[in-house]
Amino acid sequence: MAAAEQVASDSLTAAGVVSVCALLFTVASFWWLNARQGCLKSWEPHSFAAIVHGSVVRLRLPLVLHNTGARPIVVQDLRLAFPDEPASHLPLLWIASPSRLQPGPDEEARVPAGFVVSGREAQQLIIEFEAPFTGVVLEARDYKVEVQVRVGHRKGWRRLLTFTLRANNITQPDRYTVYVNAVLELTKEDKRKADAAIRELLEDHARNARTKGETRPRGSSQDEGDAGTNP
Repeated sequence: MAAAEQVASDSLTAAGVVSVCALLFTVASFWWLNARQGCLKSWEPHSFAAIVHGSVVRLRLPLVLHNTGARPIVVQDLRLAFPDEPASHLPLLWIASPSRLQPGPDEEARVPAGFVVSGREAQQLIIEFEAPFTGVVLEARDYKVEVQVRVGHRKGWRRLLTFTLRANNITQPDRYTVYVNAVLELTKEDKRKADAAIRELLEDHARNARTKGETRPRGSSQDEGDAGTNP
């Protein structure tokens, strides 16, 4: 009799364990498929559009944003920074969402606006960044750039993507056009033209800086410019 009761008790215990495991699996599966908060992923763009005019740098990047979770993610803002450049004062701000990568007079201009990336879906869009007096004058070399994002469910700016911007491919810096973001073997003539154009931009930048220094009012000092940032 006692043995039979022990067997029955063991059977009930095993059935309870199986039931609890099944319930946990069901809840976990539901959460994973319908309620999990994911993150945004993006990848290095194969091309970009750029113009460097005086102290203004403007870039267009074709970006793909993928939501890895089930819940939608609200993208509030985007910006682009040069984390390894000590002279970089300001990030490039999101100023437009063009309809195409190649700039042109007949394109549709759309102001920045928040958007939603649905769960487990991806969106492709073109983001235009610009900043005056950013402190960075693009030379013919590689730059580490970082695309940062603000999302609705988190506070502050977060890194979305870090990649190499190959600014040495910018052969006509004063013309807003598209370049390949890959290692290219330029001809000597192309390199000569690119170097000449970059040197001209750097000289213009230096002249503008000297002009601003000469027109600064007498008696002004660096401390005046820092008065608003020091306690």
